[in-house]
Amino acid sequence: MSFAIYPSLKDQCVVVTGGGSGIGAGIVEAFAQQGARVFFIDVADADSRQLEQALAGEPHAPKYLYCDLRDPAAIEQTFDAIASEAGRIDVLVNNAANDDRHQWDNVSAAYWDERMAVNLRHQFFCAQAAAQRMRTQRRGSIINMGSISWHLALPDLTLYMTAKAGIEGLTRGLARELGEHGIRVNTVIPGAVRTPRQMKLWQSPDSEAKLLAQQCLHERIDPEHIARMVLFLASDDGARCTGREFYVDAGWFRA
Repeated sequence: MSFAIYPSLKDQCVVVTGGGSGIGAGIVEAFAQQGARVFFIDVADADSRQLEQALAGEPHAPKYLYCDLRDPAAIEQTFDAIASEAGRIDVLVNNAANDDRHQWDNVSAAYWDERMAVNLRHQFFCAQAAAQRMRTQRRGSIINMGSISWHLALPDLTLYMTAKAGIEGLTRGLARELGEHGIRVNTVIPGAVRTPRQMKLWQSPDSEAKLLAQQCLHERIDPEHIARMVLFLASDDGARCTGREFYVDAGWFRA
């Protein structure tokens, strides 16, 4: 396959949360290949260092920053450091999440709060930190990563689906609030993406075959396919897209 090059992404400052592995790593690599200046945030140190090394030869070598996104103060400090080094923030990809399985009758108040902090709260505070810089530039793009899970009512994911449903509301609200500053906000909703984590913990050849049969396109979805949608929404080609959800699910939902 041949993929698009977006000249408008060259030299842009891009921040990707949860960029050390899985979908996030695919997004980091895709932006780096477009000539963007990428900063990625994670807590998975080994994976992040490995990715940083692998992409060291790109025009702008991506830079890894450790940050526990459950801590709003740490988020602000990290974005301060990025803005200080790069001089601006053009794109934010709110990708970090954790789809830990759980039973509804075992959920405690502490676990609820921790899951919301991991899967929802940081998206707002990262967007807040990025938008404060973007509005002085009168432009910017924020892409929030949603999930197909709550649209399909998948089992053992009630808190994860609650958070991911909230992200779509967050996107709509921020799109309205930030539009006057030239900042676009959209949600990307991945389908069943083949990441090392998914393949290790939950997918087997049989389950994958059943899943592919439910999709309109009986093809696997890899992180790069999600990254291609993110690139479009971040670029000038997506200049009139805001407040919307964009599915990359091979036609799984409502098929």
